[in-house]
Amino acid sequence: MKNKICPVCGSSLSVGVNSWHYVCRSCKYEYGDLTHSINKNNQMIDEDFRASGLKSLRMSNFSILLDRIKKHKLSGRLLDVGCAHGWFLDKAKDLFDVSGLEPDVEIFNLTNSSRFNVKNGYFPEALDTNEKFDLIVFNDVIEHIPNVGKILEACRSHLNSRGVLILNLPSSSGFFYRTSKFLHLIGIESFFGRLWQKDFPSPHLHYFNFSNLNTLLLKYGFSIKERGRLPSLSSKGLFTRIKYAKQLGFLSAVVIYCLVLLITPILYMLPSDIGYVIAFKNE
Repeated sequence: MKNKICPVCGSSLSVGVNSWHYVCRSCKYEYGDLTHSINKNNQMIDEDFRASGLKSLRMSNFSILLDRIKKHKLSGRLLDVGCAHGWFLDKAKDLFDVSGLEPDVEIFNLTNSSRFNVKNGYFPEALDTNEKFDLIVFNDVIEHIPNVGKILEACRSHLNSRGVLILNLPSSSGFFYRTSKFLHLIGIESFFGRLWQKDFPSPHLHYFNFSNLNTLLLKYGFSIKERGRLPSLSSKGLFTRIKYAKQLGFLSAVVIYCLVLLITPILYMLPSDIGYVIAFKNE
């Protein structure tokens, strides 16, 4: 294998549970050596199913996140990177002067961009060089971006003094993620691949926990002021969320759906698969 270096602590990565999966034995960061194909191959996803399945959970979590943001008395210009259908922008528009970026042309065309200032393109290339914001938000996006160090440097550059970076992302400490690794080790590989969104146009490339994420943010000049968990599941839209991967058969989707419903009552007592951090730019 090529020498792969941990972006958090600089240690060499070791092969994990699969040939494309790598782990840092020092800080527990995890990397997926997977290929992106945004705007090239969206055939593995039924986008209507995906949007229907995710909307209820995402909107609920966005409300929770915005309630936490309000506690810090923040205001000004907000950039939502990878804004997708514009759901977070819609929630935040009464609190901030909102803008968005969305690289996927198909999803960008579904966004009601007439209501918001949304550009089709990648962060930070789609921005003007001197463009500044008071808040930059990545909702389920940072884990898909190849060079997180470069992105965090760009965030510092495009944030005003005492600007705020908000990350909402999956956690390697989560119950479902750790269960998927165990299942992979005993020969049931599909669940692990699904959580990494393997073979999707935009798979996950990184999995962090709060500890190594804090180390990474400090490295690039940010201090976490608040961190917390967000619900991983909502019964509303759950089946369509499971089924939006076209390669998953109907019977398999039904079995997974029933199993998840059975354990839903105890999930709130277990480590969540989604976390958030509110981090301030250090001066």
